[in-house]
Amino acid sequence: QVQLVESGGGLVQAGGSLRLSCAASGRTFSSYRMGWFRQAPGKEREFVSRTSSSGGTTDYADSVKGRFTISRDNTKNTVYLQMNSLKPEDTAVYYCAASRGYASDYRNRYAYDYWGQGTQVTVSS
Repeated sequence: QVQLVESGGGLVQAGGSLRLSCAASGRTFSSYRMGWFRQAPGKEREFVSRTSSSGGTTDYADSVKGRFTISRDNTKNTVYLQMNSLKPEDTAVYYCAASRGYASDYRNRYAYDYWGQGTQVTVSS
């Protein structure tokens, strides 16, 4: 069982930056693939980024590639999402998620077994 707690959301102007953190409980954090998803009002939850258990492999949605960076610190049981050059269309609730690693497509929300409660990111124009 893994419990995930996101933090770092807030209100920022377009062009600004935020860093989201997701702290995980448990001793096996380093074995989980971790992902970030987001959900805007009236829209489906969508993939943002993911990282392998070691952090050596990362992947990004086209909409955030070059602006967002995912990283993890397995000594702190934490995964981060650095978001730069934010746009109003990045406004959403951001969720981190953990996968035990038996899926074939880590861009799919159903590949993840545990979810945080979400943190709101609002980008004003």
